[in-house]
Amino acid sequence: MPQIKRALISVFNKKGIVDFARELSSLEIEILSTGGTARILQKSGIPVRDVSQYTESPSMLGGRVKTLHPKIHGALLAIRENPEQMEEVRKYNLELIDMVVINLYPFLEVTQKEGISLKTALENIDIGGPSMLRSAAKNFSYVAALSNPEQYPQIIRELKENNCFLSKDTCFDLAVRVFQEVSTYNSFIAQYLAKQRNQEFPDILNLSFKKRQELRYGENSHQRAAFYQEEKETGLSAAQQISGKELSFNNLLDLDAALGLISEFEEPAAVVIKHNNPCGAGCASSLADAFKGAYRGDPLSAFGSIIGLNRRIDIATAEEIASPDKFIEAIIAPGYEEEALDILKTRQKWGKNVRILKINGSLAKEEWDIKKIKGGILLQEQDKETYTSRNLKTVTQRFPTAKERDDLLFAWFVCKWVKSNAIVLAKDKTVVGVGAGQMSRIDACLLALKKAGKRARGAVLASDAFIPFPDVVEEAKKKGITALIQPGGALKDNKVIGVANECEMAMLFTGIRHFKH
Repeated sequence: MPQIKRALISVFNKKGIVDFARELSSLEIEILSTGGTARILQKSGIPVRDVSQYTESPSMLGGRVKTLHPKIHGALLAIRENPEQMEEVRKYNLELIDMVVINLYPFLEVTQKEGISLKTALENIDIGGPSMLRSAAKNFSYVAALSNPEQYPQIIRELKENNCFLSKDTCFDLAVRVFQEVSTYNSFIAQYLAKQRNQEFPDILNLSFKKRQELRYGENSHQRAAFYQEEKETGLSAAQQISGKELSFNNLLDLDAALGLISEFEEPAAVVIKHNNPCGAGCASSLADAFKGAYRGDPLSAFGSIIGLNRRIDIATAEEIASPDKFIEAIIAPGYEEEALDILKTRQKWGKNVRILKINGSLAKEEWDIKKIKGGILLQEQDKETYTSRNLKTVTQRFPTAKERDDLLFAWFVCKWVKSNAIVLAKDKTVVGVGAGQMSRIDACLLALKKAGKRARGAVLASDAFIPFPDVVEEAKKKGITALIQPGGALKDNKVIGVANECEMAMLFTGIRHFKH
């Protein structure tokens, strides 16, 4: 349980530091400081002793070497209860430092700016800060290591309540945070330098995430869970929750799927997500019509669903969402008209609980996809490609009509976000049937056709991977499907194409598949 008598303060982020240092000074804690931090504190009337006076060594190499000195690290690392070490402390005239208050050069922020040179990036790699934090954290039984301004209020409160002592538990927690912060900082540097060397898949991969919130439970109520975000807020971590209950683990998974799918469309679009699969999706000239079409895709499955829209929600769309026959768990969109928001919150009895989120920033796709397996992770590029005109070709005698082509491409966009094996049926840029996550393609097809019912007549079919046998084409024809889109590449492509020709159906090959496991 260390007593804090002397603190070393050296921070890049000056937020709250003057008030914090003033509180330390009022508790008669001596303050050592460096450079810009020392000048700010002195200007604010806070007594400060410059580190160079203590070490009797000047700042060197343009400030690169200031605190890398035995009188600093010896004062941090000395074990107070070890007689031999304390004898060395006296021999070398070390003045023990009981607290360090340090945050690091903003390497990540600097390197995210456009046009930053390698030289500038290197100058923003902090050396002294992480070294002092590590020394203090290693010796947490005797030294408190503060690495973030958010810690200041708690520390001042505890110092005042305990006559300038901090509990060992507090110092232990501070030490844990230090090693988390420093390892994250180092991972940013490693990632940046690897990128400069064009190492797309580096030899050692360090991933750093910051806890956004603890969740009530995971996929099931007996599983604990938390939401961790990347340091740079994007996607759901950048979304603002406007209203409703706390987000659950499954809500976040489904909201992520909704964001991914609506980002595929430029025209007004709405998607309905259930258990991480789209059970409905629609595009139209108005957002309200897009939502109506999307919800009609599978109204039974849509009960308790997640809704995603790629336009600001207006009154007409809000009226549709909040109609009496619907129950919605969460909504995400780029914005809400004031009256529309009021409708969503109050029109239905579930309104006060529905989780309403606003997208902040663009819907740009993530760079990497990470999947956890036992003993490691799998890292791959995100599936950003949908089709390319050079690969898209008609392989049947009949070419699709302009309307069929539009519907085929719409169905193909949606199919990319359905768990494999996946079949999507669409008509008028609206999903009418989905077969998701089946072990055989024919079962996925039969499920989609069953979901669509009579709406299958005149619709088109998209398959996320090649159609291996003619059975999918034959079953689709029976229900009135007029055109198909698939990657192609099966051993029996010619036979499948032949059956499509016999059925007078149009078929497009994309040349790429979209498995989603």
